[in-house]
Amino acid sequence: MRFAGHLRTVGELVRRQLLAPPAPPSREWNGPVRDPLAGDVRLSGRLSGRLPGECGGPLVLAVHGLGGSADSRYLWELAAAAGRRDWAILRLNLRGADRRGGDFHHGGLTADLHAALASPALAGYGPIAAVGFSLGGHTVLRLACEGADSRLRAVAAVCPPLDLAAGQQAIDRPGAWIYRRYVLRHLKQIYRAVAARPAVPLPLPVTAAERIATLWDWDEAVVAPRYGFAGAADYYARASVAPRLAALRVPALVVATQGDPMVPAATLRPWLELAPDAMTVRWVERGGHVAFPRRLSLGYGPERGLAGQLLAWCGAAIG
Repeated sequence: MRFAGHLRTVGELVRRQLLAPPAPPSREWNGPVRDPLAGDVRLSGRLSGRLPGECGGPLVLAVHGLGGSADSRYLWELAAAAGRRDWAILRLNLRGADRRGGDFHHGGLTADLHAALASPALAGYGPIAAVGFSLGGHTVLRLACEGADSRLRAVAAVCPPLDLAAGQQAIDRPGAWIYRRYVLRHLKQIYRAVAARPAVPLPLPVTAAERIATLWDWDEAVVAPRYGFAGAADYYARASVAPRLAALRVPALVVATQGDPMVPAATLRPWLELAPDAMTVRWVERGGHVAFPRRLSLGYGPERGLAGQLLAWCGAAIG
């Protein structure tokens, strides 16, 4: 099963790069987030679909994973599915993810999501569903535990690492080197862009950051000092959503797979077995990390595939 999960994860990544549908028509979205250290940090994204006040369905706030961006192909696929439903969607770049500098984010940082929801450009939309992938799934679950905008009616998280310490250990194990290198390569891209246009003092010179080879060392030397954590362990303990799940304020869906090589099922089960009533959990037998059968059905509506099933669940949860 683990080998099959590797094949599906890598194969889906290649398929999305080569065969993903073109990015749906969209317009640029920008807005600031107020940071205690950096002041106003610029956020960006791509907004598709109906204008505020037009007839149609909800707005989807779509959040990418660690090292991803608004142009991650799984967000394109979600946007295409939203368009088929006549729903608006904001594919949000968490701070720094657009590679334009300024600052960088971490897995427990919900301030960017709160700022996006509060932006004037989104004032006319509602209700809202937040959908996150991988570490973005962790972030939207944290958002749902915090009592965000009253328009937020549902969240869906795909392959989220609920316990950040367990997630780090999984990525840093020897057999996950290919995923570790992939994630760190993208994190270093973001860091180089921030170094070129910094909004905050950088915790490390770029040359030192480039030498980092594990996620633990990245979080210890880069994330923790930037955000005032005592170290990586403190960051994981204070930022992880797992112990907060009982505080969920809106319906939540978690989609996970038995063969995920980046967020192993064993790191999720202890928490999902204690899932609160507000959470629906769907385990998929055949899948990898954010990689699922093209004809996937979770039991929600007629449109097959991950994106269509996620939005069908969101529609039912919103009512």
